[in-house]
Amino acid sequence: MSNKRIILEDQTLRDGIQREKTILSTDEKVGFLKDMIACGVRRFQVTAFVNPKKVPQMADAEDLISRLRYFPEATFFALVLNARGLERALNAGCCNVEISISASNTHGLKNVGMGLSDAISELERMLSIARREKAYVKMSVQCAFGCQYEGAVAEDVVMDLIKRGLDGGAHEVSLADTTGMAFPELIMERVSKAKELVYLTPLFLHLHDPDGKGIANVIAAVEAGVRHFDATLGGTGGCPFIPHAPPNVALESLVETAHRLGFETGINTDGLLGVREKLVGLLKRV
Repeated sequence: MSNKRIILEDQTLRDGIQREKTILSTDEKVGFLKDMIACGVRRFQVTAFVNPKKVPQMADAEDLISRLRYFPEATFFALVLNARGLERALNAGCCNVEISISASNTHGLKNVGMGLSDAISELERMLSIARREKAYVKMSVQCAFGCQYEGAVAEDVVMDLIKRGLDGGAHEVSLADTTGMAFPELIMERVSKAKELVYLTPLFLHLHDPDGKGIANVIAAVEAGVRHFDATLGGTGGCPFIPHAPPNVALESLVETAHRLGFETGINTDGLLGVREKLVGLLKRV
């Protein structure tokens, strides 16, 4: 990959809508993907194999995955938080998965009902299943830059989780600022340490946007050498199990920033703005 290209993964249909009250139909989601692909987006996280009673927007996960064969030009991922979710994803024919674990004990308990020690055991179990089934794994560390519940999260904990993911066969690593605690200096410090571990393995950042600070963190990450980011159209989303959770960095803002910094993304910003307006209508926002 050219060092002047930034790879962006759109997570609107997973993180972006998970807190929305208006439930999007599978047809509406497929239409959204068609529009986004027309704008040049080539990588998506489209769903999560989680309990639909807790996250109703993800109730059509199997149906949506079955319809992605109509878009061979794009790559699609699904989020899984436990072995049951991973087995569902694999049975549905989804071979690209993001296996996620929180570096915060308290957030892990609230998000998936597991503290850190249990979550590590589940992580290793999921990685073993993924290796057996030859799935492509993006391993993400939530609360990698701090936690609203616990405050600072130790760097050693984050690096240990990265190492476990790599040892378990993860093909990519992602650091998530789940509760919006990151700031540029911390981004640069933590990315520098992470890059020592990942070497040539792609390193993603999943940044949120507390008080409009998300793009400053993006710029710091780019300066630290990060070339892979997650985002959502319109800056939608945020963890439903965190009070006043900050939204994601907006995909259209990230694309514009990348272009202004001299990087290529392959994505048409003007087209994204049109799709954003359609999404606002689908979500019945004023």
